[in-house]
Amino acid sequence: MFKITPNPPVTDQIPHDPALTPQKIKEATDRALDYYLKPEDLAAAPSLPKHRPVYLVDPTLDDETLLVEASASLSYAHAMAGNIAHSIGGPERKPLLALQQVIMLNELLVNRLLDKLKLPQ
Repeated sequence: MFKITPNPPVTDQIPHDPALTPQKIKEATDRALDYYLKPEDLAAAPSLPKHRPVYLVDPTLDDETLLVEASASLSYAHAMAGNIAHSIGGPERKPLLALQQVIMLNELLVNRLLDKLKLPQ
């Protein structure tokens, strides 16, 4: 039977270079492992920041955007508190109505500040 491709030449599996001594191979291996694994960094415990905010407001936002978002959030909270207060009867209703009033008053304050804010023309 005729074989289309010839057999590859017989060579050593691991080429032997007389310049590579076991000591040089060990040093090169250690340098490579130190470079990629950085054992000095792994030995030190990672330091956690002292204060990590759970929620962070984008510091690049302007005042108007912040006030508009606050006003919208207060408006939604006002509506939710009102809906809950009107669906509940008895003594639980009064605290919810008081909460709705506090939310509404803060919404009025934010809206008033938005009205007074001098916007660039």
